[in-house]
Amino acid sequence: MRQHQPTSQLLKKLPKKLTLAKLMMHKTSVDLNLATLKQCAPEIVQAQPVVEVMLALGSNYQADKYLPLARQRLAALGEVRLSTAFQNPDFTATLEQPKPDYTNQCVHLTLTTPISLQQLQQTFKTLEGDCDRCRQTKPNQVRQVTMDIDILMIKLATIENSLSKGSIFKSMSDWIVMADRYPFKAHEEMGVRELAVSTD
Repeated sequence: MRQHQPTSQLLKKLPKKLTLAKLMMHKTSVDLNLATLKQCAPEIVQAQPVVEVMLALGSNYQADKYLPLARQRLAALGEVRLSTAFQNPDFTATLEQPKPDYTNQCVHLTLTTPISLQQLQQTFKTLEGDCDRCRQTKPNQVRQVTMDIDILMIKLATIENSLSKGSIFKSMSDWIVMADRYPFKAHEEMGVRELAVSTD
């Protein structure tokens, strides 16, 4: 499992524009304590039908081409809401091995038809491939990531969810955080908080 730096450390490395966005977002965001949400390993709920999903998109190569393509493909699956997109440094970059910045954006997708988590994972892998994602690199070669799609949170199909579709984040307790993705990176947490702003 990958190691995450604390959000406070990551914020020091973020562009000023992104840091300011976090401060401004606190004024409008709902009370969202991610630490209190249920966490679950993806393999435990792989067969469960998912009705909503929170995604993190990232691209460090031709993002202006591949992000719109990914958003278009996701919109074919249901209703899409987008967070602000930000350019962030690659946190694995060093002076000896500089790496291109990433453009990151979170997406809230309400699926037209419930899909199992396993099917969703495969769908997103296919979508990455449609964006010319190349997974194999030569030793010491900097990876060009056209599109990376990570599942941060899911909401499973229940009677209550189908009845409360009008308000996207009416019951935050229904959301399940993917344990292999938590704690979120700073830009992921900000994207989730931005999308959690009440639309009522």
